[in-house]
Amino acid sequence: MLIAIMSDSHDHLANLEKAIILARQGGAEMIIHCGDYVAPFSLKILGNAGLPVHGVFGNNDGDQYLLTRLSMSELELITLHGQVGTLEIDNTKIAFTHLPLVGHGLAATEDYDLVCFGHSHNHHARHVGSTLLLNPGEIMGKDESAGFCIYDTAKDSFQRLLLK
Repeated sequence: MLIAIMSDSHDHLANLEKAIILARQGGAEMIIHCGDYVAPFSLKILGNAGLPVHGVFGNNDGDQYLLTRLSMSELELITLHGQVGTLEIDNTKIAFTHLPLVGHGLAATEDYDLVCFGHSHNHHARHVGSTLLLNPGEIMGKDESAGFCIYDTAKDSFQRLLLK
């Protein structure tokens, strides 16, 4: 399965919409978002992507109650996991969070094939033992070129896509 890994959209609606279009064109069947949507209208854009979305909260997601309520009522394709989310897809164990320290800790357990995190706004990828630790970079485009990653569970590999 191809999974779009995104983070730190920070209400940059145009870039979020571009990322969703690119993800769908790239064959993504799911989106994992590592937090910092910020406002409910960003979550609504993800909810209208037509793909299942799994996400966690970031440090700038102020009204977590409202975001959760929205995901549980209007946005049936969105599942918010709190601070840490875990999934198993195609025998691939995935964990995702917002904060790098938590991501590094999850990767150090080597209980997961892929651990994703955000927060720093900088794309980063390395192996910690058998675990791929991945920061997809930022959708916002403030600190580096806006982009995200598509992870392939069959190949245990990813590619980074930049928004133009």
